[in-house]
Order: sequence, then structure tokens, then C-alpha cells
Amino acid sequence: MRQPSEQITDEAGQQPETVGADNVLVVVTGLSGGGRSTVARALENVGFYVVDNLPQALLLDMAELALKAGGAARHTAMVLDVRSRAFSTDLAGAIRALKERGFHPRVVFVDADDEVLIRRFESVRRSHPLQGDGRLADGIAAERELLAEAREQADVIIDTTHLNVNQLRRRVEELFGGEDARRLRVTVLSFGFKYGLPPDADFVLDARFLPNPYWVPELREHTGREEAVSGYVLGQDGAVEFVENYASLINATASGFEREGKRYLTVAVGCTGGKHRSVAIAEELAGKLRQSRLAANAQHRDLGRE
Repeated sequence: MRQPSEQITDEAGQQPETVGADNVLVVVTGLSGGGRSTVARALENVGFYVVDNLPQALLLDMAELALKAGGAARHTAMVLDVRSRAFSTDLAGAIRALKERGFHPRVVFVDADDEVLIRRFESVRRSHPLQGDGRLADGIAAERELLAEAREQADVIIDTTHLNVNQLRRRVEELFGGEDARRLRVTVLSFGFKYGLPPDADFVLDARFLPNPYWVPELREHTGREEAVSGYVLGQDGAVEFVENYASLINATASGFEREGKRYLTVAVGCTGGKHRSVAIAEELAGKLRQSRLAANAQHRDLGRE
């Protein structure tokens, strides 16, 4: 097997691209109903570019396209499905071709007991793609035979018989996502109520209980990102407690959000125009969350609109 950073040689003998250690290629296959779609979504959650229902004949072409694209495509996952008309049983040959071109694919195979697969198909009232005119069990048996060699060649076999969706997602994230990829990311977004609520807000905080710096002539033209305004806002009665209480709430719920698969949390902080109070509070709250080791940043939707 070639070592990381070895160059690919094309048919003309040229070496246009290099497969480096930062290129990660994952091939996902397995039994229908086993959880391929959940695996694909989990890989997307940890930063993979996912190509679903890819014909096996296009594995090498897709891998080379991803290599040339670079960027986010450096981490690419390709999901194979027996429902693809171009699917063949020679997965080992396709993987061998990838390795000969310098790639280092990891093959993930999802599996489950027949009884569980039958229950899953019956629960959604779908027929098996290989069932034809036979029974559901016949389709599962045919697929097992078709994928027997693929299962033997897999680097990772995930048996989903006793896993729910969240457990399967966590398993994939443990395998392919670094700690940073699995962390909850918090955006503290300031906004002005007069411009409408942010539609993606998970929490909405109202800072209009604080005196408005707009009515202080020397502060009116400044923003909550400036020390004079920030000091004025945070110096008001209840301001610091307001920030600390919400920081405690978000910290208390963060682990639960991560456990349930939520990766992005938006905490919206509003005032009248989104220029003074909400901006100062958002900056302070984001800082408090970072002190608690949460990945948090402050953004200001309406700053500059006035």
C-alpha cells in the first residue's frame, strides 16, 4: 500500500495531484434498512462531503474529482446502494483500483439482524429493493448474498441491531469526527426587534429591560462593541446577572444538545434597533461561554442598519 502523500500517476505518466494525509475517503455500503442514510448524515455533521447512491463504477472518478476540488471535498464519503443500476459485486476490485491510484479508502459496512430489518421495512411500509415478487425476507437474503464479499472487505462493520438513530450517529462521529467536530457551536446573535425575530433562533433573550444608550447623546452614535457603550450597558442593574444566568442555562443544556445530535445553537439577543444593548450583551455572553470551554462566537445581524 502506498504511503500518505504519495503522488497519483495518471495514464500519461503525469503526477497532477497528491493524496496527502489530510485526504480522507470513506466508502459506505451495507444492508438496506441498516442505517446507511443515518451514517451519511452523521458524516456530513463532522465535515464530510457526502455523495449518496453513487454507482460503484464512478468511485474512482468521484475520488479524483474530490481530490482536485480540495477544500471541504478533502473529506469525502461515497454511499453505495444496491438500488443503483450500476452496482456490481466487485467492491474489492473498486477499492483496489482506488488504492492503486494512491487513495486510502475506509470501507464502512452497516448491518443488522434479519428480524430487525424486517420490522424497519414494515414500519415504513416499504418493499425491499431486491424483493421482487417474493417476500421481504427473500429480498434481504438476496442482498446479503450480493454484499457478502463487501462485508468481508470492510474496515469497519457497524451492527445497528440494537442502536437507535442517535447511538448510530455518535458511533460514526467517534470513528470519523475529531473532538472539535463533535462539539456544540454556539452563535450569540444580536438583533433589533424592529427588524423582526431571527428565524433560526433556539433561544431569544430580550435586553430591552435595560436603559437604552440611544438616549445618551454621547453614546448614541457608538455601538455595543465599543467600551463606552458596553460599560454603560453592563453597568446597569441586573445586566451582569442577566448574562450570568443565561450562560449557566446554556452550559447546563449544552451536553444534552450534543447528546441529541445538535451541533449548532443560536442564542438571539434583542433590543430595539440591534445597535447598543443587544450587541454589548451578545459580546459579553459569548465571552462567558468561551470561558466555560464552549465554542461560542458573537455575530450582529442588524449592526449598521440605522
